[in-house]
Amino acid sequence: MARPALEVADVFRDHGAAWRHANRGHVSLLQLKVMSAIENCRTAALGGHVARGEDCAHTTIAYNSCRNRHCPKCQGAAARQWMAAREAELLPIPYFHVVFTLPSAVGDIAYQNKAVIYDLLFKASSETMLTIAADPKHLGARIGITSVLHSWGSAMTHHPHLHMIVPGGGLSIDDSRWISCKPNFLLPVRVLSKLFRRLMLEKLLAAHAAGRLQFFGSHAHLADAKAFAAFLAPLGKKRWFVYAKRPFAGPKAVLAYLSRYTHRVAISNRRLIAVDQRSVTFKVKDYRIEGPGRYTTMTLDVGEFIRRFLIHVLPKGFHRIRHYGLLASANRAETIARARELLGLAAPMAEKAVEIDPAAAQPLAKPCPRCGGRMFVIETFEAGCQPHHRPTAMGFDTS
Repeated sequence: MARPALEVADVFRDHGAAWRHANRGHVSLLQLKVMSAIENCRTAALGGHVARGEDCAHTTIAYNSCRNRHCPKCQGAAARQWMAAREAELLPIPYFHVVFTLPSAVGDIAYQNKAVIYDLLFKASSETMLTIAADPKHLGARIGITSVLHSWGSAMTHHPHLHMIVPGGGLSIDDSRWISCKPNFLLPVRVLSKLFRRLMLEKLLAAHAAGRLQFFGSHAHLADAKAFAAFLAPLGKKRWFVYAKRPFAGPKAVLAYLSRYTHRVAISNRRLIAVDQRSVTFKVKDYRIEGPGRYTTMTLDVGEFIRRFLIHVLPKGFHRIRHYGLLASANRAETIARARELLGLAAPMAEKAVEIDPAAAQPLAKPCPRCGGRMFVIETFEAGCQPHHRPTAMGFDTS
């Protein structure tokens, strides 16, 4: 796959130092580390290796990746590894895509309380789905959920919401049978919306009472319990957004969707169009519009582009992909096996463990770009060092 002409790393390298200087004292250590990781990704600053073709002696240099979860270049490999682990868990049944979105007023306070309110969003939405699905008036089954947090809209503004992938059915309460949902229908979104609203508001009030929320600037007055309750009161009368899409066309479509969503960052390199000394232009999508008109472009001041990217840096240690119900890590293998049994499916073949001879592991997976033969690592070099060997005329390989 060809490397994009422009990258977020280019913006950071060209403008990051000036932006950090202009905003010193207002940038968190975690945000600074993300900027540094992206700037240094696949450069000599992180070290790398030199590979040479076995047949033609073509030589390439590959620099190490930063592996930061906010780096646009590093998420492709992470997504592929995660997807390989999920493939064996998929069942040949319909899967649904459900979206839970926080109202803008709650999103505003979530910006100052990311770890707490993002966590409450996970808990309230999963509890909503599990509760309504278990209700005999609806599905009457124990379902599984994979939830992925996105904190951004297409323009990189703060817009926290959860994407859920849910199998179209579940185990009966006593695990004796598999209960399938109706064709093209999982659970009523209005019922989900009402319960989600109630649970989220209750959890917000409880978090405030426990002193877990902080408020600054125009929201400082919300530190008072009565003011916070008054702030939330109108939200209890509005409809909260829960959206359920039509089911995917089979497990492969689920995998394709997950590969796009699970390890996505605020903006991909491929959305960048132009960068100059003052601005960044990139592609955006207006989800309220159907058809070609929903795709357009946006130009932001360089500083505003950097600011918007960094507001989506997650708190340290925060898990943005979580599993619930049948897919919870503690009992996932057993429940998936039981589901396959009740659906009359054969268990997937277990892969044999293969012992790898270190000597045989030296050839790289990627063939030589010049002759197609095997490539061998002939040198590794540490971070901040330059290799002794030089690349051949085709140039550096930083893919």
